[in-house]
Amino acid sequence: MSMRRTLKGRGGIAATAITTGLLLAVTGCGGDGGGGGGDADRKAATSPGGESKDGSPRAESSADAPGEPLAEVKGSDGIKLSVSSAKREDGGFVTVTGEVTNTGSKFWSGVAWKSDEAELGNANPSSVAAAKLVDKKGKKRYYVLRDTEGRCLCTTFKGGLRAGASKTWYAQFPAPPAGNDEVEFQIADLPTAGITVSGE
Repeated sequence: MSMRRTLKGRGGIAATAITTGLLLAVTGCGGDGGGGGGDADRKAATSPGGESKDGSPRAESSADAPGEPLAEVKGSDGIKLSVSSAKREDGGFVTVTGEVTNTGSKFWSGVAWKSDEAELGNANPSSVAAAKLVDKKGKKRYYVLRDTEGRCLCTTFKGGLRAGASKTWYAQFPAPPAGNDEVEFQIADLPTAGITVSGE
């Protein structure tokens, strides 16, 4: 009798120990509620360091990305022109801005961009004076505005651009009628650049 009781008592203790061990194992795997990773993993996935949880770079948001130019064209002599904005202003004109970069290996004087008009060309030998805006919808061409002394309301390139150099530029034109916002920017032998004019 004493032997049977002892064996039965030992069997009950063993079963209890196994059940308790299983419960502890399940609890240990469960973490903080089934997320699998807990707070540490969530913090890593949303860390401000620019990387995702697995270490790969996160995609840059549109808010962080620099603005793209409205248009970019390149001439045969290595001159690249970009248009960054074209905005209607009070007074009935449009201001177009951008950047010119000499990507070639030779000095660029800018003389080829002067206006063919004698008065405007003579007063602005190296400038954006030859630029035009073409309103295809209204079937009109708009030339760079000038002041009373014949100087263009635009950037001049005094001293030209050496190889690898850049310069920001602007030019002002009469504004096309409201609603005619899709225009073409043209200058010298560069390809035509289609741009959209924004409101005031």
